[in-house]
Amino acid sequence: MRKYIQNLLKVNMEEPYGAEWSSEEKIKRQEMVAPEARYIFIKQYLNGFTTECSMNQDAGVEHNHAPCNEGCLVGFVHYRFVLEEELPVVYVYELQMEPSAQGKGLGKFMMQLIEQIACKNQMGAVMLTVQKANTQAMAFYTKLRYVISSTSPSQVDPQIGLEKSYEILCKTFDSEAKSKLEDGDKEL
Repeated sequence: MRKYIQNLLKVNMEEPYGAEWSSEEKIKRQEMVAPEARYIFIKQYLNGFTTECSMNQDAGVEHNHAPCNEGCLVGFVHYRFVLEEELPVVYVYELQMEPSAQGKGLGKFMMQLIEQIACKNQMGAVMLTVQKANTQAMAFYTKLRYVISSTSPSQVDPQIGLEKSYEILCKTFDSEAKSKLEDGDKEL
């Protein structure tokens, strides 16, 4: 499973990260095995798609690649329950789909699922980081009504924001989270 995640990350993220990828890849490898990491996997079957249940890295559940008639992995979301600005949020570390599974509504479905998980667990928001160079991802999250967070470098200090290659996005679910994380609904 770990190798699958690493390979898909490289396929999808090496280009947007550019020269930063070699150091970023090491960070991502550490993040993916942290005890607080949670995952949801999507498998494709001949008759459609299904999601695997959420699990943490310590659960020891092992998935193997199988022929697509038995179900093969086509994507995953890696998330954590964290505190941002003293508010409980779900932070999406990765949303990755196989290139062949992109554009079919699975990413939107996964984000809606994450938003439901956040709401059911009384989290104030869903947050995530997007590379500025990943214009396709920025457009995707804009359509889902995510906004640049007031915690994003470009909002904290515009000069620093110019130097950073990423933005922090959020979608809030209550007024306290909105006031702390959106700071006036800055659009993408």
